[in-house]
Amino acid sequence: MKTSLFFTTYLLLLSGLLANGQPKPPASNTQAEATIQQLGTAFVHEKSHVGLSVGIVRNGKTSFYNFGTTEKGKNELPTQHTIYEIGSISKTFGGLLLARAVIDKRVRLEDDIRQYLDGDYPNLAFKGQPIRLVNLTNWTSELPDNFPDKPDAYKQANPDSIAFLIVNELQNYTRQDFFNDLHNVTLKAAPGQNPRHSNVAAQLLGYILEKIYQKPFAELIATQIEQPLGMRNTFGSPQPADRFAIGYSGNGVQMPAFTLKAMQAAGGLRYSAADLLKYAAYQLEERDPAVKISHQPTWGSPDSQAFGLNWFLHKTIDSKRRIEHSGGTFGFASYCDLYPDQKTALVLFANNSDQSTQGQLGELSSKIMDALFGKPAALTALNAELEKQGFAQALAVVKAVRKKHPELFLSEEYVNIWGYTLAGQGKLNEALEIFKLNVSLYPKGYNTYDSLAETYDRLGNRGLAIKNYKQSLALNPGNTNAIEYLKKAGQ
Repeated sequence: MKTSLFFTTYLLLLSGLLANGQPKPPASNTQAEATIQQLGTAFVHEKSHVGLSVGIVRNGKTSFYNFGTTEKGKNELPTQHTIYEIGSISKTFGGLLLARAVIDKRVRLEDDIRQYLDGDYPNLAFKGQPIRLVNLTNWTSELPDNFPDKPDAYKQANPDSIAFLIVNELQNYTRQDFFNDLHNVTLKAAPGQNPRHSNVAAQLLGYILEKIYQKPFAELIATQIEQPLGMRNTFGSPQPADRFAIGYSGNGVQMPAFTLKAMQAAGGLRYSAADLLKYAAYQLEERDPAVKISHQPTWGSPDSQAFGLNWFLHKTIDSKRRIEHSGGTFGFASYCDLYPDQKTALVLFANNSDQSTQGQLGELSSKIMDALFGKPAALTALNAELEKQGFAQALAVVKAVRKKHPELFLSEEYVNIWGYTLAGQGKLNEALEIFKLNVSLYPKGYNTYDSLAETYDRLGNRGLAIKNYKQSLALNPGNTNAIEYLKKAGQ
């Protein structure tokens, strides 16, 4: 079973493991510059892409790279000051403000959110378990993704018209409308358990912060973050038109601006590469206690899946910290990637958006890191030994490599996506060995047996498929994939 919150991130990390050829050493500055130029040029030459801006801060020094155009049909290269919509990266600003409120002793992360709401909301609890402030920042609130909550409303609409329909509906959607809808929410599970994306949670946190500080959210962002960091305020304020990039769908249709008051805290902020890189550098330094709080796991573990306060927390294949968040609006995609151990942060913007653009920016970010630092030694050694000994010896190879490179880190999710990547290339026998490896590394992970069972089934070994699905179901009785297979198999 390959469904995962972090599918894209782990897929990006795998690109180096599955690549052919000799691993590259750290590039010189000139080589890195040339590689970044090649990567950026290739990105904007791909179908549907329009423009790209990249900002990098490394050991306190900044650099910027720009490609393509700010508007289709024009030869207008973006600059480090071109403004893009940053989408869900906006959520990290709310997380930072919440951490400041904790330090100011105005709130506690474990507070029931109903302490900060006007009126009664008995519906915002499940069997006595309330939604807590921390749940609004780590995807575990159990709140709907969007208000108005109409998941099927646009199924019959032309995909490129949906953005316009949503904008029209939300233009007059008020704060009171939001809280009216909040009264009608029914939680289907206890908060704090199952991560699920929710713009509603992020927007609600914005409203709670407004009540705590008795100031509009935009003013909180301006006074507590933008002004101290020297960032320009661009939400709802007039700016020269030529400073904004024009956003497009994957089909090249110009999209409406995402400047909705009803979504400001969830995804409505807009910045240039120069400004967001100031924010990224500030996050990277972790000198502010509020930043440190926002980077601490509040759900899960970086060894598998973890969230801070609206940040995704990972461990790289060589056990270094990675903190990231991506964003997407109707016409823009963005990525903010922090590597504290390497004192490096990257911000990337594209003025087009489809289902793959955020992932492509993440992949580009990983390739830029490879250009700057070279492939990790642990990854190089693992790749070389697998080529020499073969996938059937994967577990022995991992153990041998770890003796020389104890920093080698293979999470359950990483190995699972590795296996599915091989399967997608038609290498089912190699994939089978990788799923066996995952079972050996994580014998208590129900998903490891599920993926192994699926691959046995694809290879025609029904008996071992049934055996492993049964083991997966024993570890997780709610595994619907195993239940359905075993039912069809008459088990």
